[in-house]
Amino acid sequence: MKNIYKALANFQQEVPVIHKGTTGYGYSYADLPAIFGVINPLLKKNGLGFSQLIEGSDIKTILFHCESGETIETITEIPKDVILKGMNSFQISGSAFTYFRRYALSSMLGLVTDKDNDASDVKPQGQATQLKAPVKPIAPVKKYITDEQFEKAKGFTEKQLKSVFDKYLFKDKAQEEELTEIYINLKNQ
Repeated sequence: MKNIYKALANFQQEVPVIHKGTTGYGYSYADLPAIFGVINPLLKKNGLGFSQLIEGSDIKTILFHCESGETIETITEIPKDVILKGMNSFQISGSAFTYFRRYALSSMLGLVTDKDNDASDVKPQGQATQLKAPVKPIAPVKKYITDEQFEKAKGFTEKQLKSVFDKYLFKDKAQEEELTEIYINLKNQ
């Protein structure tokens, strides 16, 4: 394993902080294309490559040394039952996989890809700093849509349907797929 660790150490000495200022969810970070644009030439230079495989609801990240075949592997579990306002289940899954791909790869390679807000309130020595508890947004609690509400929603406008996705859980996939199809057709008109 000495080849891969030596190559990884060399890579880490060369890779800069990767922060391109993409914003979302209240913080700033580098997205996957920005990360790939910086790391791919440096990985190649050091004889390294990586792969990220989706295995069920996990992401398996594999770093490999091209010449020796040595690998380092990690598995990242994607949390289930995540609810993101305004997104259907497919969009939520895509966002979750992208998010965890970015962090699994960053962790494995030792990358810094987001702005360090933890030190933003640091004062010069001798000045007291009041620590504040982090504020976590509370996601609205969704309840299941009733059959009557579901039937009514089929005649809604695009904006009204969006609010249904934000507010309700569906009893089954067929309901969600039917309203998603109606929503997409309305958006394409």
